[in-house]
Amino acid sequence: MLNKNDEVELKIEDLSKDGEGIGHTADGMTVFVMNGVPGDVVLAHITKVKKTCAFSFAKEILKPSADRVEPKCPVARLCGGCSLQHLDYKAQLGFKEEYVRSCIERIGGVKNPPMEPIVGMDEPFFFRNKAQFPIGIDRDGKVVIGFYRHHSHDVVDNATCVIQGAFNEKIVDAIKRYIETYKVSVYDEATGKGLMRHVFTRYGKATGEVMVCLVINGDTLPKEDALVEMLLGLDLGDLTIKSICININKAKTNVILGEKLKSLFGDPWIEDLIGDVRYRISPLSFYQVNPGQTKKLYDIALNYAGLTGCEVVWDLYCGIGTISLFLARAAREVYGVEIVPEAIEDAKLNAKLNGIENAEFFVGAAEDVAPKLKKPDVIVVDPPRKGCDEKLLETIINVAPKRLVYVSCDPATLARDLKILTESGFVLKKARPVDQFGHSTHCEVCCELERFRKS
Repeated sequence: MLNKNDEVELKIEDLSKDGEGIGHTADGMTVFVMNGVPGDVVLAHITKVKKTCAFSFAKEILKPSADRVEPKCPVARLCGGCSLQHLDYKAQLGFKEEYVRSCIERIGGVKNPPMEPIVGMDEPFFFRNKAQFPIGIDRDGKVVIGFYRHHSHDVVDNATCVIQGAFNEKIVDAIKRYIETYKVSVYDEATGKGLMRHVFTRYGKATGEVMVCLVINGDTLPKEDALVEMLLGLDLGDLTIKSICININKAKTNVILGEKLKSLFGDPWIEDLIGDVRYRISPLSFYQVNPGQTKKLYDIALNYAGLTGCEVVWDLYCGIGTISLFLARAAREVYGVEIVPEAIEDAKLNAKLNGIENAEFFVGAAEDVAPKLKKPDVIVVDPPRKGCDEKLLETIINVAPKRLVYVSCDPATLARDLKILTESGFVLKKARPVDQFGHSTHCEVCCELERFRKS
């Protein structure tokens, strides 16, 4: 029987969906081991014991796996952002592909799913176009800006993140100097007091445009002009700061962004391209964080949609119209639906920006709006992590389009929805994972389904 603080030698056999190594004691108890890699033999320090399993961290690597690598980031083991940076990238891709396959088989009930090989990154570092840095105070009273420690809200001081844009280091350092120079208070989650909450940045990989947004627990910043001057004086190489703004979030919540924006410099948006489609992006816009892989993902979705120029397409959960506009040039008509009014305004602006006239956008819950639209030949869904609403699945089944393209950021909820769809008249023709988030356990999946009969 294991107890907290016991230490036990384990052979790591597999990875959990959260990226923890999985081993078993001699009596068969499952132990989850943080920083364990399949093939490792580790000395595991037990941190928590439940009835059927235990949790631990690898105190010592007794025999390293052939797939173990040294993380590029010096705080990778502390920071909660990269749970797989100690695993060789090729092995990461294999883990994700197998996890998608397992979900579709086990949860979705699809035997021998028609999987296509996972699409990996050419360069799995410095790929993210969005960064969110929480601001805190350490035990010595110093300002720290970085990322949350694994399973906590303690801030690990780290401006040099190897998956974010390298320019962020200069921006974070400048903001830290601003806070220290002008003695600006830092938000305390426990009390709800203090001003500075997060540093939020975005950049357009194709345009070189950079946005800096400060999330604050108030209406204004002291010495705003000084902050703007400090930021605009930075040398970011080929990149240019086009937008500096504050986001007001006075709520005592873990949600990072509030609803109100105030511009300090430039417009409250930047622009970027995916392929040859240009998008306007604000801090509140949903926009994929890995534009290179997003282009590959959307190319797959376009291929799976099988458009000839004659089809009516529904794009449900359309956001700012990223997929809608990508598909519009190959379709007759595209109708995008999104529940967030600001996103629909952005989608309309993006259509105008690109001279696209065959895409219309509607505000509302997809399950309420979709039945009022012209009958589709193809439906595309890209839901949030929780998957499709049950009523929306019923609408899709009743409308019975010739083809359904399902883009998912969560293989488990995708598989749950596939089970409903395949039991109601659809056949899964293809499924292809795309790695958007190297060194984490997250993975995008694109599926093509065809209707073989109306249920």
